[in-house]
Amino acid sequence: MLTGRRIVAGVCGGIAAYKAADVVSKLQQAGAIVDVILTEHAGAFVRPLTFSTLSHRPVYTDLWEPTGEAAARHIELGRSAELLLIAPATANTLARLAHGLADDMLSAVALASTAPLLLVPAMEHHMYNHPATQANLQILRERGAVILPPEVGHLASGEVGVGRFPETAAVLAEAGRILGRARDLAGRRVVVTAGGTQESIDPVRYVGNRSSGLMGVALAEEARDRGADVTLIAGAVTAPLPNGVRVRRATTAREMRTAVFAAIAGADALIMAAAVADYRVERPARQKIKKGSDAENADGSLTLHLVRNPDILAELASAPEADGVVRVGFAAETTDLAGHAAAKLTSKRLDLLVANDVSRPGSGFGTPTNEVTIFHIGGRIEQLGLLPKAEVAARIWDRVAPLLRERQPALEVAASASE
Repeated sequence: MLTGRRIVAGVCGGIAAYKAADVVSKLQQAGAIVDVILTEHAGAFVRPLTFSTLSHRPVYTDLWEPTGEAAARHIELGRSAELLLIAPATANTLARLAHGLADDMLSAVALASTAPLLLVPAMEHHMYNHPATQANLQILRERGAVILPPEVGHLASGEVGVGRFPETAAVLAEAGRILGRARDLAGRRVVVTAGGTQESIDPVRYVGNRSSGLMGVALAEEARDRGADVTLIAGAVTAPLPNGVRVRRATTAREMRTAVFAAIAGADALIMAAAVADYRVERPARQKIKKGSDAENADGSLTLHLVRNPDILAELASAPEADGVVRVGFAAETTDLAGHAAAKLTSKRLDLLVANDVSRPGSGFGTPTNEVTIFHIGGRIEQLGLLPKAEVAARIWDRVAPLLRERQPALEVAASASE
């Protein structure tokens, strides 16, 4: 969450400056207070009016304007910033920052600020790969700057290479991750599962479910923005996978079990939001089943023999790997939600159980909203009402964070994180 966070966004004079307009717009829409500084040549690519319109704030360009106000303002900007984001960062600006120059507004603010520095280099690929640029990046990295590397793609020169400005979502994710260092999940390692699983019938067909993965992705993004080190185990998902988290893919229930047990070692919390198939075909066909083949019954029907899949949460209830881990389960129900959820909470020894009736409008698979009931191990039951899934995710982590503090005090986490 970026609401109320103060970000200074430096924009340098490169063709990717136009992409910075989208970054500033999205930061402002997310609730951040964004002060934009343009270098001398950035304004040749995108006018200051564009950034002031998008940020709803003044734009700073000239350290040496006649009134002297900007010269004083650079100290205030540096002190108030919670994050200094320079995107795009050109080779020239990287050199200035690495060698401590302060001959324009942006470099002066950078020297006056103790805020974390996030650099997003973007330039022609030979310039990026030049030993001087790489040496400057290394100097800045050693001083604590975070470098979001450029992507490989088509460049303004017409060539293909490394130097392309990343997607806006990647920049926002990294900004959120850095700002989350001081939030309530900082130093925590969490595992989230998302999406459905697919159990093969033959090489073409499978048994699956309608899960989109939206809820699990929202949980992973919220944990990332609250400072956690997040592993997302994704099954079959239609939701875009988030930036700034570690993603592991698991197509089947057995693959998901393996991935969860591998990820849980050393983790502080597990939220199983994935819709894991309860059954799989006992003997999937090695070749596509054709109509009229011997696999069919005499009447043309097809019989599939299903066997139970592993129950991952049930196994974790007694697994040494999960000892001390806060465990949260999900239950998608269509009848007797309270009865099924309470039984699952107890039988699988969960700390929380999040249940929803997927037959209700706005609460099923693939919807942007969810209406959940949270069952606590102590017997308390909370009904949250219909909310955007991002808000549901925030409410769930609001309940998990105190449980984490009870299991492992924040001082212990901070100490282990610094070792």
